[in-house]
Amino acid sequence: MGAITIKIKDKIEKEYLESVKEEKCPGKGKLGEAVGEALWSWAEQQKQKHLAQELTQMMKEGFSMGQLKVKGRDGLYE
Repeated sequence: MGAITIKIKDKIEKEYLESVKEEKCPGKGKLGEAVGEALWSWAEQQKQKHLAQELTQMMKEGFSMGQLKVKGRDGLYE
C-alpha cells in the first residue's frame, strides 16, 4: 500500500470530508477508501479519454482492411 501527501484548498477538503461522512459513515480507513476510489475513477477517465483520442485519430486517417481503405461508415455502404 502506498502513501501520498497532497495539499488541497480548505473548501474542497471540507466538502469532500462532509461527502465521505454522508456516503461512507465515519470510521477508520473510510477517508483513504474514498480518496482511493476518487483516484481510481480519475485514472479510468484518463484512460478512456486517451483511447477516444486514439480511435478518433484512427478514423480520421482511415485504417486498412486489406484492399479496402475505410474513412467512415458511409464508405462501407458504397
